[in-house]
Amino acid sequence: MAGDYLQVETMVVGPLAVCCYLVYDPESLEGVVIDPGGEAEKILTRVRELGLRVKWILGTHGHADHVAAAGEIRQALGAPYALHWADEEFFVHGPGAGVFLSWGFPPNPPADETFEEGRTFPLGPFHLRVLHTPGHSPGSVCFYDDRRFLFTGDTLFVGAVGRGDLPGGDYFQMLRSIREKLLVLPEDTVVFPGHDYGDRPTSTIGREKRENPFLNEEF
Repeated sequence: MAGDYLQVETMVVGPLAVCCYLVYDPESLEGVVIDPGGEAEKILTRVRELGLRVKWILGTHGHADHVAAAGEIRQALGAPYALHWADEEFFVHGPGAGVFLSWGFPPNPPADETFEEGRTFPLGPFHLRVLHTPGHSPGSVCFYDDRRFLFTGDTLFVGAVGRGDLPGGDYFQMLRSIREKLLVLPEDTVVFPGHDYGDRPTSTIGREKRENPFLNEEF
């Protein structure tokens, strides 16, 4: 039944084709916007069509291609924008602040709230929990709903993993994060990645454990 699970809509936005997710409780219509990487009006139009009450705007990490539209959506909806504190420090106030300017992105909007491992975001009877998975960036996180869903940003893709060579990144730390935080989840957990780079738009933890070639590397 629809009411047994969160509802998820995928919108591909921005110049780097980021998967932005509208995640919501089908009964109360309380929801979040995950990774609004651009095209704010497109996102806002769909939010209004669905009648969502957006409680938070969430970034899986502080790279501008994932959060460039957060400020505009915040202004339109009045919902707070939240990011892991390590990426807020690095990409807003620290040495990573100018990383994406040369790619044509605006400066990152400052977060209204910062969070850390274990923070939960309630949506009706559901809860999205923060799993801190550093490596792609210092404050990369995944959002996990233990009934079914996992939103992995640029940490884990379908058949691949994220980059570790951008400022603040650490490839081997990212692999450890995946093994210690993600591969221990139930195998039927559905993976919603930050980009559609694979042979299908979503996967499961079990499939990635068996088939993702990057997760067989020794380090």
